[in-house]
Amino acid sequence: MSYQWLEQCIDDLEKHGHLVRIRDEVDPHLEMAAIHLKVYEAGGPALLFEKVKGSKYRAVSNLFGTIERSKFIFRHTWETTQAVIGVRNDPMKALKNPFKYAGTGFAARRALPLKRNGLPEDFEEISISDLPQIKHWPDDGGAFITLPQVYSEDPDKPGIMNANLGMYRIQISGNDYEMNREVGLHYQIHRGIGIHQAKATRKGQPLKVSCFIGGPPAHTLSAVMPLPEGLSELTFAGLLAGRHFRYSYVDGYCISHDADFVITGEVYPHETKPEGPFGDHLGYYSLVHDFPVMRVHKVYARKNAIFPFTVVGRPPQEDTSFGALIHELTGGAIQQEIPGVREVHAVDAAGVHPLLFAIGSERYTPYQKVKQPAEILTIANRILGTNQLSLAKYLFIAAQEEEPLDTHDEAAFFRYILERIDLRRDLHFQTNTTIDTLDYSGTGLNTGSKVVFAAAGDKKRELCTEVPATIQELHSLVTNPRLVLPGIVAVQAVQPFLDYQQCADFMKQLSDAVIEQGGLPDCPMMVVCDDSTFTSASIANFVWTTFTRSNPSHDLYGVNESIEFKHWGCDNVIIDARSKPHHAPPLLADAEVERNIERFFKADGPLG
Repeated sequence: MSYQWLEQCIDDLEKHGHLVRIRDEVDPHLEMAAIHLKVYEAGGPALLFEKVKGSKYRAVSNLFGTIERSKFIFRHTWETTQAVIGVRNDPMKALKNPFKYAGTGFAARRALPLKRNGLPEDFEEISISDLPQIKHWPDDGGAFITLPQVYSEDPDKPGIMNANLGMYRIQISGNDYEMNREVGLHYQIHRGIGIHQAKATRKGQPLKVSCFIGGPPAHTLSAVMPLPEGLSELTFAGLLAGRHFRYSYVDGYCISHDADFVITGEVYPHETKPEGPFGDHLGYYSLVHDFPVMRVHKVYARKNAIFPFTVVGRPPQEDTSFGALIHELTGGAIQQEIPGVREVHAVDAAGVHPLLFAIGSERYTPYQKVKQPAEILTIANRILGTNQLSLAKYLFIAAQEEEPLDTHDEAAFFRYILERIDLRRDLHFQTNTTIDTLDYSGTGLNTGSKVVFAAAGDKKRELCTEVPATIQELHSLVTNPRLVLPGIVAVQAVQPFLDYQQCADFMKQLSDAVIEQGGLPDCPMMVVCDDSTFTSASIANFVWTTFTRSNPSHDLYGVNESIEFKHWGCDNVIIDARSKPHHAPPLLADAEVERNIERFFKADGPLG
């Protein structure tokens, strides 16, 4: 089925048991988000909120809440889309198997955007205040749009085929925004729209922006797709939707004829306003910072429009499905872009960006008696310089050898690396560099460090499978030692983090104490955290705590550490993953709201 608009998708999901209607009135202030989070956690259906307090428009969430439902939505176009992207990544596929790929040309032609005239007949002009004002977390700065498709064109090469379609959150109320006249756009300068804005600024002119909300689900996914060079998001949207992206220009702004809502406006050079806080995908609030403000021109809504939204927070969340869909659609792209790479996995439970696992080929030293990382270090640099992967702080990379490896088996991959790594040779830092804007573990906005853990060759050690006696004897410095995984132990420090100088002194004491007790030959990694019971309870807790709450250059210490020819090494790594004063606060639900929404989950309630 090719969905012409969002309501057709909703009807299809309901018909097949994938959607539940909530007919009771629901408050967009925290209640809708809380319901969504609870249903998502239970692996539940998509939700259609038919009565949103304060708005005449319905709202839908959790459309992509499971991989199975997401692939059901795209069941009629999935294989064709995969084939087209595969051919774009590797044109030789079509030459080697022309019959298999014969239909891709027709599918691609059908996907080209289709220009119309004027405004769709069923569109009406509305105001920002008419939209559902959904506030997701208690300390959010206001209401946000979380599933927009933000459209901008290249000022030097205008036209839809050179446009960018991205998903950047939009703050529509709160802070200093003038209701119905201004909204906040949260995007980084290196993103497509940021490049367009920089060009417009050099020309001394505002950038025209259109924000599409709703429409076929394919349009939503297209806004987050990392696509091969030359394949536009709008063409991909048509390809995955199975029909042309239909558009026109009104007052000089691009209008999607398929969207449920369209917001048009202009971003003026150097004009910013405070945006945030916002409960974000790392599981913490992104704090208040200046971001571009868009002066609203006009807002349109389709008759009986439906407002799609999602809630982000500590992963996994609905956006986890986006990552899985992207990986399946573009699985071969990273191998084409980075020669020698076999696999890259952004670990979702760690907030995606902080932690990467990778496997690469190692062909530089085939005749050396002792193998060591060589080619995989080149590959590591390529990974950390590629698109969104460049936001990573920690990269664990292993050479592909005889033993089969799977980066998605996270416990086994950690074990494989730690059994083989030489901590005096195979740790490689990049300091004073960029990290994710949403990550507050660094030294400032967008500022932090990276480290590569590389492993190649034979196993060097057996890993402990219980807390070593040496750590048990460190009770004057650390308490509650817990085994996280083989070779990894979490502990709590007896003194809180005050500043980095005090911490460095404490870690030196800890290092000296480990050496006095005879060392830790079978425990390469110790994590100092606030709650070692929580951290060790699951691998998800471990990766979230450790890699979201640490900045490699400042928070990675070592037992018997030393620097030789500018290279840092140690006997055992100690990661300080305690909460620091400069960190953003974690996301915590509102207890009263949690009690209020229980009415929906009673046996006689809509979600019982």
